[in-house]
Amino acid sequence: MKNDKKEHILDTMEKLMMSMPNEEISVNMIAEKANIAKGGIYYYFKSKDEILYAVVDRCYKKAVHEYFSGIQSKAPAIEKIKILFQSMLKKTFHDNQINLIHALHLNEDTILHNKMKIVAIQEVSPILTELLIEGVKEGSIKTDTPKESAEMIVSVLTFFLDNTIFQSDKEGMYKKLQILAKVFETSLYAEKGSFDFLYDIDAYKQ
Repeated sequence: MKNDKKEHILDTMEKLMMSMPNEEISVNMIAEKANIAKGGIYYYFKSKDEILYAVVDRCYKKAVHEYFSGIQSKAPAIEKIKILFQSMLKKTFHDNQINLIHALHLNEDTILHNKMKIVAIQEVSPILTELLIEGVKEGSIKTDTPKESAEMIVSVLTFFLDNTIFQSDKEGMYKKLQILAKVFETSLYAEKGSFDFLYDIDAYKQ
């Protein structure tokens, strides 16, 4: 059963993060805004950082869950992979959670950045693994290592999307996505053009 008080603390932290830099937020501030004693905060979380990481975890889990709840199970695996990849490239889902994820991506906290990458890989890789297994069964994909392939692919996309590492204009992004599409197509022995959707830049406009 969901712990309502713990969720309330995370809701409060999320609202604060949307309105001010993370470094300006204190446990006292969270407690005051949540109308919970400071000791009550520490009952559930050891530190402000632990609250912050819990918010990141929750955001990704909710975004991934809500996005994939709308996918039709009978769709071909490649089509599902297309939706998954485009969702990562758009950085957009069906609710305002993504606004927080955007803000976190712009944060200069290296530890937080690494935490976000880990969460993204942990949340998305299992989904892609299942899609690769589906693709193998359908014959549209060939791989003996779906789990490892999924982790590598998601890792590449996660680092590629980190705007603190790679900064490209539209043309630069297009060329990089072309290369990624060919790499994924070749490594998965997919039909030619299966991943061309990756460099449809117009599809990522928000």
